[in-house]
Amino acid sequence: MSIRATNQADVIPRRPLPAAVPALPREPLWRDLVGEVLRRERQAQGRTLKDVAEAARISMPYLSEVERGLKEASSEVLAAAAQALGLSLADVLALAGERLVSLTAARSRSRSLGPGAAGGRRSVRPAGPAGPTGSAGATRPSGPMGGVLLAA
Repeated sequence: MSIRATNQADVIPRRPLPAAVPALPREPLWRDLVGEVLRRERQAQGRTLKDVAEAARISMPYLSEVERGLKEASSEVLAAAAQALGLSLADVLALAGERLVSLTAARSRSRSLGPGAAGGRRSVRPAGPAGPTGSAGATRPSGPMGGVLLAA
């Protein structure tokens, strides 16, 4: 037996390695949400990128990049694309806001159900004894959109 073979030993860890924590979906970006709304509306109307880009007077490649969330469009470009689709800028922003709320709620659910969810994370909800309803832990949505405030 050689010295090299004698000095080699199997290492057995004392504790098991921590299990891999599943990655949460990334925070949605506003440009992705707005692009998704524009694409969904265009496709629902059965229109092509070329048709909508010409009606909005913006380039077809740029509109494609906006729809895919690769470009952050100005409010003028968004308003032109919305108008070309028969929508207002407010319609596009409201639809994107609704999508953001649903994705954020799904993300919060997956975070609260995942392993180690209580491990040092602070809650965003108030921990006070009385909310708007006057009972502990129960809250009533407030504001014009049921607890969602959108600012432009």
